[in-house]
Amino acid sequence: MTSDPRLLLLDPQDDILVAIGRIRRGEPIVVEGQEVPADADIALGHKVARHRLEPGMPVRKYGVAIGRVTRPIALGAHVHVHNIASNYTATHTLDDAKPRSGDA
Repeated sequence: MTSDPRLLLLDPQDDILVAIGRIRRGEPIVVEGQEVPADADIALGHKVARHRLEPGMPVRKYGVAIGRVTRPIALGAHVHVHNIASNYTATHTLDDAKPRSGDA
């Protein structure tokens, strides 16, 4: 299926597409041949759902499960820490990775 040229499919097994340019909330995007409005501002490198995702389902990127869905995600919706749990980072934020005063 055809997707928006601002969205990149990294692997045919992926559940997500990666934004290769900034997409503003409300802008139309084409995902798997369907036009939908962007549900959020989508930053460069962020993900959108290639199809509907239900809680508990894995989320694949590069053909590998990178996390699991924590709440329903519609086709074309922003996929990020608010609706998936990472398989790699328990905190789901980069703030915890920043050095703090006195940390090595």
